[in-house]
Amino acid sequence: MLRREARQRREYLYRKAQEEKLRTLQEKKEKIKKALDENCLIPTELRKEALVLQKELEFDDGGGEGVTSHVDDEYRWAGVEDPRIMVTTSRDPSSRLKMFAKEIKLVFPGAQRMNRGRHEMGALVRACKANGVTDLLIVHEHRGVPDGLIVSHLPFGPTAYFTLCNVVMRHDIPDIGTMSEAHPHLIFHNFTSRLGQRVSSILKYLFPVPKEDSKRVITFANQEDYISFRHHVYKKSDHRNVELTEVGPRFEMKYVRLALEKDG
Repeated sequence: MLRREARQRREYLYRKAQEEKLRTLQEKKEKIKKALDENCLIPTELRKEALVLQKELEFDDGGGEGVTSHVDDEYRWAGVEDPRIMVTTSRDPSSRLKMFAKEIKLVFPGAQRMNRGRHEMGALVRACKANGVTDLLIVHEHRGVPDGLIVSHLPFGPTAYFTLCNVVMRHDIPDIGTMSEAHPHLIFHNFTSRLGQRVSSILKYLFPVPKEDSKRVITFANQEDYISFRHHVYKKSDHRNVELTEVGPRFEMKYVRLALEKDG
């Protein structure tokens, strides 16, 4: 088991290194192509390679632009198999963090929640991998207030770190009712940069594919690097209008860093 895992890890790291080489080469060729198309000077740092790169451009077929990313490999079963989510907390959680973890579990269809106890991070990851978990979510707190979220895709990453603020839990809202367990439709707003697309992929693949008639909507709206998380259900009031009802929880997320491999 350990040998197979070590071999898979080596293969994964090798693919990432090869991808980076291909991406660098592709970027150089795009700079040469742009210079030729616009009839301007070739960048100084590429002049020694210009003739070789120009010759390679002749064999680049249309529609094949860009380099296949290891994102394709990390999430190769996305949309084919439903994600298997495990939610847990930091050690010695307060009652409020436990409640928040329960609500986060309900956000993701089919997710499970595990009491952290005294388990080390490495033991958690090994247990999740042994049971086919695809993503491990860990919520953190400061003085009883939820303030952090870690999303780790298994078995090899990536792992994304977010801070949380302005958390309003369903538990704080009277008479809010039960939460729909339907697979939600997703809205991602303003994730246009390369990093934004990477973060949106990490979040998007935590959810299974929804049915067309699902009345549940989850929104991730990026504004100045703060991601607003909102959770609604809707119903048609007539043939032209719909009514939105917020069902919570709600919070703001701020991306901190991304580790291409799982931590722990």
